[in-house]
Amino acid sequence: MKILILCTGNSCRSQMAHGFLQSFCPDIEVFSAGIKPTERVNQMAIEVMKEAGIDISGHEPHNVSEYLDASWDYVITVCGGAKENCPAFSGMVKHRRHFGFDDPSTADLLDLQQTMGEFRRVRDEIKARFYSFYLTGLCGKECS
Repeated sequence: MKILILCTGNSCRSQMAHGFLQSFCPDIEVFSAGIKPTERVNQMAIEVMKEAGIDISGHEPHNVSEYLDASWDYVITVCGGAKENCPAFSGMVKHRRHFGFDDPSTADLLDLQQTMGEFRRVRDEIKARFYSFYLTGLCGKECS
């Protein structure tokens, strides 16, 4: 099973989804990429995932162009920008899904505590949505 998770910058939401989905089943091949990838994964995303017991500190943003010729069981967009600007894949894509989440990196908040709270809220939404997807769509197909 091969899954590609797309976001605009590949620095927050797609990286968190990648980390969670991989943690649910190590046998699933999970990749993430951005339409306009940033230079590095957002440090606050790394921190809130660490709080959840998942280390994404070794992840790096990738450009979706690296994956256009591959075949995918699922291509999942996690933001409106990626959904609207998703390029055409020349490889086979069996299923496309969109699970939209707010971008915590653009939250206009006053202090670090509020900003981290927004990252935690989005992290928890991502975990719940991808766990539901895993249970209903993938469970038993790759992992026992």
